[in-house]
Amino acid sequence: MYAAPPEMEMEVWTEVPQEHRVAGRTSDWFFGKDDQRAHSFLEGPAFDREGHLWVTDIPFGRLFRISPAGAWTLAAEYDGEPNGLAFHADGRAFIADHKCGLVAMAPGGVPAPILSRVRREGFRGLNDLVFARNGDLYFTDQGQSGLQDPSGRLYRLRGAEGPLECVLDRIPSPNGLVLTPDERHMLLAVTRANQIWRLPLHPDGSTSKVAAFIQLSGGLSGPDGLAMDAAGRLAVAHCGLGTVWIFDRLGQPLLRLRSPRGLSTTNLCFGPDGRTLYVTESDSGAVLRATLPAAQ
Repeated sequence: MYAAPPEMEMEVWTEVPQEHRVAGRTSDWFFGKDDQRAHSFLEGPAFDREGHLWVTDIPFGRLFRISPAGAWTLAAEYDGEPNGLAFHADGRAFIADHKCGLVAMAPGGVPAPILSRVRREGFRGLNDLVFARNGDLYFTDQGQSGLQDPSGRLYRLRGAEGPLECVLDRIPSPNGLVLTPDERHMLLAVTRANQIWRLPLHPDGSTSKVAAFIQLSGGLSGPDGLAMDAAGRLAVAHCGLGTVWIFDRLGQPLLRLRSPRGLSTTNLCFGPDGRTLYVTESDSGAVLRATLPAAQ
């Protein structure tokens, strides 16, 4: 057993302005959730080339752009359920959409589905995504999978255009994902198992010897979004626990970051400085942040 790591409290950097808090509307996405009339549910934080932070609002199909000063702009609104977001090197935003599949949006454009099916079959419900340096796009298809139905999948879209390959299937709730700095391994959040899996990525694109790298405990949901810094430190947004865990490259706990707001710490990313984490807390509609100590 590891000793409990030291703790820090994150700060509230910014939050959904009142004019963008939805009132009097619900969404089919809230199925099974207690609050059918939430004002938003933030996810998918990612920085663009100009240093703006983007976040998604799943139930109401919105994409927000947040300035370095914390000012919010509604960048797009469409008939979808956008979750994870990542930027291609050419500036396009790619979105893992639970309702529409894989969606892309060019700078100044509008969101449009580019992949809604695989072999005539619809996805379970896309969740998160990450680009490799060569442009390959990895994304998770989670849907309602879990321990009762381990049918989630991890896909790779070669060059973000195709072909599409299934890297791994029979996953109980694949969620956030991140590549190690050398891109020889992928770390995958498996929410309903409360685990982080480690996948070797072979030159031919296959994987083998998939292992449970980190076993978490507690919380009302499980590990959600993942991020990794240049030193290989892994940040895990533990949704339902109001916590972000920091682990070293061997999976040993280094630090616990606590939310000053709700428990739904859903996703996160590192800022342009490579040390400051930005975290979506979806119960309150806040974006939290904390600057990590320098890597040893």
